[in-house]
Amino acid sequence: MRREILVVAAILLDRQGRVLLVGNDWGRRGMVRYTLPGGTVEPGETALEALVREVREETGLRVKAIEHLAYAIQVEDRRKNERTLAMAFRASYEGLLNPRDPDGHIVEARFFTPEEVAVKLAGHRPLLEPLLDYLGGERGRFYAYTGWGQPGTRV
Repeated sequence: MRREILVVAAILLDRQGRVLLVGNDWGRRGMVRYTLPGGTVEPGETALEALVREVREETGLRVKAIEHLAYAIQVEDRRKNERTLAMAFRASYEGLLNPRDPDGHIVEARFFTPEEVAVKLAGHRPLLEPLLDYLGGERGRFYAYTGWGQPGTRV
């Protein structure tokens, strides 16, 4: 059966323009993968409600305002027979970093320069390319990928 996943992510910048990433150890095997804070929209929840909840759980920060849709991506993972649709929103926040992930997957939350982001997200084109484009001034684009390591199409 084909799986459809709706994901939201927050682009949170500090005063120096660094981007907040969280380190995920989903399999609890010590293999940390970095992403923007965010996650799956749960049944009965709007995308914006999920964004606020996920940021709080993964970082301890409180979303003050959701400013705009930064970009959207679609990943068709034929190997896993699943489609992921992800929306990244620029948001402002308050509070101190204090991750309290109820799932226990988040092992780190900290701010990175765009150059460090490129290293942390290397190999995950659907995570890296739209974010770097956005940080470079592009907004509202849609990206389509046929896999997590495959080249994509930008509209």
